Formats: sequence, C-alpha cells, structure tokens
Amino acid sequence: MAGPMKLDDKDRIIITMYAEDPDISQEKIAARLNMTQPSVAARVAALRKEGGLEKQLGVNPIKMGMYLAKVEASCTAPRDVLKKMRGCPYFAHGFTASGRRNLFMLFFSESITTLESIVDCHLRSDPSVSEVDLDLLITSEKDFVIPIRMKPDLCDGAPCGIEHSCYECSSFKEEKCLGCPATGQYRGNVLGRAVASAREPGSARQ
Repeated sequence: MAGPMKLDDKDRIIITMYAEDPDISQEKIAARLNMTQPSVAARVAALRKEGGLEKQLGVNPIKMGMYLAKVEASCTAPRDVLKKMRGCPYFAHGFTASGRRNLFMLFFSESITTLESIVDCHLRSDPSVSEVDLDLLITSEKDFVIPIRMKPDLCDGAPCGIEHSCYECSSFKEEKCLGCPATGQYRGNVLGRAVASAREPGSARQ
C-alpha cells in the first residue's frame, strides 16, 4: 500500500472549502488563497487524480425515510461475499476489515423485514459467513450519500447469484421481503414502480 499523499496548507484549504460547499467556484477559492483560477484548477485536478478530492451524488437514505442497516460478520472469504453482493440493488457499501469481524456492509430499504431477509437468505446461508449481526442506523451526524440506481436495469438472474427466484422464496411469499428490483420481482415504491412484473408469472394484471 502506498503511503499517504502529501498535502500542503493550500491543498488542505481547498479540500475543506469543497467539503463545506461542494458547489463552490474556483474563483472563490482563488480569492481566498490569493491565487489565480488556473492555478487552483491545476491543484484541484491533481487532488482528484490522487483521490484527495471526490464528489459523489446520490440519495440520503435516512432523509428519504428509508432504513439503513449495518451488517458485520466473520467470513473466510470476505472479498467473494462483497463481489457477490455488489450488484444487489439494496447494497450501499462494503468493506473488508481486520479482526474477527472482517466483513462490514451497509444496506438500505424502505422495509426492515427486507433487510432482515437479505441477511438471512444471502449471508447467514453462505457457508463462508458466520456470526452475522444486523443493526439499524438511526441518525447520522453528517449527510450520508449513496450513489444508487433508482431504477436498476432488468436482468435474467439475481445480481447476487442466488439461483431461485423471489417467487420461490418464503420471505417473498409471506410479504416479508419486497423482492429484487433487478429481476422485476419487486413490489416496493422506491427502487422503481410496483408494477405487474412483480406478480407471479401467469397472474392476472390489474
């Protein structure tokens, strides 16, 4: 792993000003630093290239009234699990970590039972995963933004790789889980519309 990038005071001020106002103009930054705008632009470009300055757009799930779940687990293949869950429409972020709980993930949904179903069906059932804990995050001190696809592209199989469809899952049948938006088997109101495609094949459209 490379060492931390080297920053000077002007870099730190630029990063701070963008953190306080992501839409701030480079002209305002230049006036604060007594620099020319092209000089500021060059520093901003260098910071972005090295990862010292990032801008991310998306949704704030807590502000939107959705539930945000923190999932910690012990896992013998944490990278494989993250790769599997990365395409899940409910997946917000994931990390590998040191220590016994070496897998950390964030999921969001408008339904608590959907979050519980994801953990039960996709994580607790994974032979490489053990000691799974799910906690709901209630508040955040700063804005937490997730770059999500509000209407995922439909695909033939679930992105997580699970072989059975939602229609075969007891959680979906018992209306505990809203289903997978990526396969069209979804009956919620946030990630796309609750349309006839979320009904069992062969059922009458209304």
